[in-house]
This record gives sequence, structure tokens and C-alpha cells, in this order.
Amino acid sequence: MSDLYKIIISLIINAGIKGLPAHIFTLLIIVLIIAAIFFLSVLLYMVLRRVIHALFSAVRKKQGPRIHLEFLERTLTFAVGMFIVISLIGWKNIGGSLLGSAAVITGIVGFAAQDVIKDILSGILISIYKPFDLGDRIELEDGTVGIVESITMRHVVIVRIDTLRVVIPNSRINAASILNYSFGDIQRSCLFRFPVGYDSNIAKTKAVIGDAIKSSPYSVPGKKQKDGSMDYGQVYFIDIADSALIMAVTVYYNSQTASEMLKDDINTRVFEALEENGIDIPYNHTSVIIKPQT
Repeated sequence: MSDLYKIIISLIINAGIKGLPAHIFTLLIIVLIIAAIFFLSVLLYMVLRRVIHALFSAVRKKQGPRIHLEFLERTLTFAVGMFIVISLIGWKNIGGSLLGSAAVITGIVGFAAQDVIKDILSGILISIYKPFDLGDRIELEDGTVGIVESITMRHVVIVRIDTLRVVIPNSRINAASILNYSFGDIQRSCLFRFPVGYDSNIAKTKAVIGDAIKSSPYSVPGKKQKDGSMDYGQVYFIDIADSALIMAVTVYYNSQTASEMLKDDINTRVFEALEENGIDIPYNHTSVIIKPQT
């Protein structure tokens, strides 16, 4: 930067000899220098960002989308941008003008205690311990359910079922209890209860419900038998309600299947199967009695 100052002074002296006011020429030179630094910084940043993205894309092709890769790419891109700016301005100028001031040091310490640093540190912990990954379906404490789309240095983006995106600070989601429906490659299960009429044939009803569940593309054998083989869950007659017999069955499905898709398909198939086989599905009736006026 000292060489740059010498050039500026030389240009100012030459401008003064030619009759151009020195202060105007100085202002023009400073504006041009700032513009040049800004343009060069943006150009280098865009080039290096593309290089970093290409490198991480190559890794993703082998490992798939991973939350630690997403966070590392964004952090590295930010660090590269800061390095470019500081390099163009000059390390000595940054150190002499900022770190040499006790007031600025106090400000930096105060800044470090703010939410920004907590979000960054929480992002690091999330990327290391991986309570969830990109593409996982999670449920938050407030009932928000969605797919993890991305993570930045400050927040996690979740896509809800209505395609709206929820942006949550890393520090908040890192401290929350999360229900991860995609954690581990193991089968999931869901309990279904189906009411049928009192006059229903119990054995036939069980068979109809069982066949409907087996015909679903989302249900899988998950009940281990005595011989070690896997079978679908058995349909049980579990309760006699006020106006219905209650049948219950546990349906197993893969972790990649959304529970809404499973419930929709199973309920639809069982409802249609009960109707086709003449099995009554009871519902509440309301009788209205109108007394004649006297």
C-alpha cells in the first residue's frame, strides 16, 4: 500500500503542474482505487466461489448431499471472500488501524458474544454431530414438520409440506429436541385403528383389512416371526366401542416414505375394501324430534 500512496502523490503533483486542482484529482484517484478494489474483489470471489462449488459438487456425487459438506462449503466461501478483501486492502493497514485500538478490541469481544457467533458455532456442532442431514424429514418442538433443504453459517432452511420454507437460526435448532423421521436406515411403524359395525364378520373383516394393507406399495413386512421370517402386522380386534368394533393393525414402512403418504394410501385402500365387501363403517347419527305445538 505504501507504493500505491507514492503513485497517488506523484499523480497529484503532476496534476498540480498541469493546473488541475490537487484536491479534486485526489478525490478522483481515491474513487477509482476503491472501485478497482471492489471490482477485483467481486471478480476473484465469483471465480473462487465457482471453483469451491465445483470441488464440493464432485464430492457430493460420491457421498450424496451431506449437511457437513453444505456448511463447510458456505463457511469456506465466506472465508475466501474475507481473505480477498483483506489482502487487497492490506494486512498491515487492517492490523494497525483496528487491532491497535483498545476500543475496537472491546467492540470485537462484545460482538463475539452476540447471536451471530452462537449461530456459527452451533452450525459447526450440527455439521459435526449430524442430528439430521440434508433431505431428512424432521419435526420441531413447535410441531413444524418438513424436509431439511440447506444450512448456512447462520440458519437451517426447512421446506414444509405446503412448500413454504422455514428459516431457523442454528443456535435455536441446535438446542431444541428434534424428532427425526429419517434418522438411521431402519423401518418405521404406524398404528391404524378402523371402526366397523356390530354385525360385521370379524374374521372376514380382519382378512379384508390385511389384504388391503399388503396391496399398498408403501407397506413392507416388518413383523418378525418365530422362524425368523418377516411378515406384515396382524390385524387385531382390540375394543368394543359404543357404536363400533375397533380393529387395529401396525403397518411397517421404510424410512424414506413420508408418513402422510402412507396414511393416505392405507386409509384409502381399507375404506374402499370395506365398502366393496359390504362391511359397514359406522358413524354418528343425529335424530331431530319436533314436538307439535299445542
